[in-house]
Amino acid sequence: MHATLKNFRQAPRKVRSVTDMVKGKTVDVALTELDFVSKKAADPVKKLIQSALANARQKGETAPESELVIHSITVNKGITFVRYMPRARGRASLINKESSHVFVELAPKVAKAQKVAADDSAKTEKPSSVKASSKKNDSEPTTA
Repeated sequence: MHATLKNFRQAPRKVRSVTDMVKGKTVDVALTELDFVSKKAADPVKKLIQSALANARQKGETAPESELVIHSITVNKGITFVRYMPRARGRASLINKESSHVFVELAPKVAKAQKVAADDSAKTEKPSSVKASSKKNDSEPTTA
């Protein structure tokens, strides 16, 4: 249950400010929040989440929007167009027009009881290769 947006013509650092707001939230809450964000990246990110939701329904996921969570949303650097601006004395300065790749993955919401049980089982398991700590000689006084 994922969707990808490639070569979105906005710098990744600007798109990340929008995606960080919806990361980890349910789909319906995320879509509602994106309606009120006044940034260029808000509409394409909203459309991408809707596409991931449609992909989930196409694959046979029957969970409602309130039960699906944005498991991960990543923004990576896309291609960079290089342009030049004329400057004084016949020189030219470089202009980089950056683009972004956005990847969204949806997952069903984990119930709190299942989450607590998973955390407890992870805490009780200890790695088998635990190194023994060396003890200092107690007869010698320590100086600070």
